[in-house]
Amino acid sequence: MKRLLMIPAALTLLAALIPAATASAASDTKTTLFPVNDADQLQTHSWVDCSAPPLCRFTVGVQLQTPGGMTGFPPDLWARQSTEIRSSKRTAYLDVHTDGGEGWFKDRGGPGTKVFKDGTGAVIQSMYYGEGPPEKYQTNGSIDVLEYSTGRPKTDANVIVCTHVQVTYAGVNLTTPSTCAQTVF
Repeated sequence: MKRLLMIPAALTLLAALIPAATASAASDTKTTLFPVNDADQLQTHSWVDCSAPPLCRFTVGVQLQTPGGMTGFPPDLWARQSTEIRSSKRTAYLDVHTDGGEGWFKDRGGPGTKVFKDGTGAVIQSMYYGEGPPEKYQTNGSIDVLEYSTGRPKTDANVIVCTHVQVTYAGVNLTTPSTCAQTVF
């Protein structure tokens, strides 16, 4: 009788030790709300889509949620958004690019955006100034996910996109917690 009771326990232990199956190509979206005052909240969002390996697309941003809905920010806004893009696979080479802006900023990552690459990921710093619609306060781009040693597409890697924002305007000076989206090929 004791042996029959040990079999389910052993199977339960074995199931806990076997890693879950890796999901197929997908996208993920995460949002975080952070209180500004009794009525308003900052919403940070992170989106990553890796449905066309080895290329992933991403969008990160911040907007103000008021009782009247999502809006941009007032004219005296200054904000700095930091975005980290990485993989838990050590042999994944992530080549990160932001979409170009207008005029002088074309092919430079957009107004006030700089990408710092190290081969295993990147940190993107985006600066936002003044008023505008919610779309003004976001950064878009692409990530090529390659095998570090061969340069070929790496189809077993995950991609993690985390962002947080420091926002300052009219008596408000806040830094949001990180908002992270994650997906795999």
